[in-house]
Amino acid sequence: MIVDDSLIVRTVLSRIIEEADGFEIIAKSSSAELAIAELAHKRVDVILLDLEMPGMGGLDALPMILAAARGAQVLVVSSLTEEGAEHTIAALRMGAADTMLKPRSGGFDQAYRTALLEKIHALAPTGPESADVAEAALRGTESIAPGTGLPPLRKAAPKPPRVIAVGASTGGIHALCILLRNLPQQLELPILVTQHLPESFIPVFARQLESAGGRKTVVAGSRTPIEPGCIHIAPGNGHMMVRESGGRLITEIGHFPVTSGCRPSVDPMLETLADATGGHALGIVLSGMGRDGVEGAAKLVQAGGTILAQDESSSAVWGMPRAVAEAGLTSAILPPADLASRIGLIAGATAWK
Repeated sequence: MIVDDSLIVRTVLSRIIEEADGFEIIAKSSSAELAIAELAHKRVDVILLDLEMPGMGGLDALPMILAAARGAQVLVVSSLTEEGAEHTIAALRMGAADTMLKPRSGGFDQAYRTALLEKIHALAPTGPESADVAEAALRGTESIAPGTGLPPLRKAAPKPPRVIAVGASTGGIHALCILLRNLPQQLELPILVTQHLPESFIPVFARQLESAGGRKTVVAGSRTPIEPGCIHIAPGNGHMMVRESGGRLITEIGHFPVTSGCRPSVDPMLETLADATGGHALGIVLSGMGRDGVEGAAKLVQAGGTILAQDESSSAVWGMPRAVAEAGLTSAILPPADLASRIGLIAGATAWK
């Protein structure tokens, strides 16, 4: 489904999608109100949603659209202006899975078409079991177990963590906010966050996390001290890394290429954290496309740390969590709220105020 008040945008997006194999346009709506009405009797897998429309507007309508969508994923189509970033991050926090730039007239080139189709493909169901997962989530039943053939879960490492490190991508902002809201305020371990986002979105993202977590939030830089009870966010243009200096942990920023091709990448954060803490760290891998984080998670586990992952039924894209699960690195695979509870148990008494 495409929801946009511009006839030109609806037409161009429809043409891009209909020319690709495996996709079908089920509905096109010029307003959020019409989209909600259509979703009452039409089943779709992915919704492309404009945020700035006459009437209710995409952001105000998002909770109702998600409720009516019966498990469909929402891809926000927005501009990268300051105001657009504020609204887009709010939409991602509320449950939209991903964001896509809406180009100006003439900007729908081949590169844009390719990127759009890749995002839609990542959000689309991957098999017949996907409908069952969505229905289970709607009924509020216990999460369906991840795919068969996964290695057994590891026991949580005995080393008490000094730091919690979270990596996420597509769908990760919503999951991250749920996790932070459910963490006990008494837990004072520092939290590091690497989320795949454009650089212009990072200041807005930091404010959203500070609101969700009720903790001081800073964007990491070179030699930024890692403080107890504080959330440290990777900048959008570089990898957040950790090292020890004078008996305390600090962040550094790297700009080198990595296997995943992501910048910022989860791998350097977890790899350097393993070295800097001697494995006294807890890594969390949330919803996201691809395999970013699996190399760093392996290094952290090898050093004696613990890795937790988001489960399939609560993930917008079960790529990054699946990669660490299939590698046999995880000690638990749970929805975000349950991950928060498990973090509290693993952290132990020394991590509390």
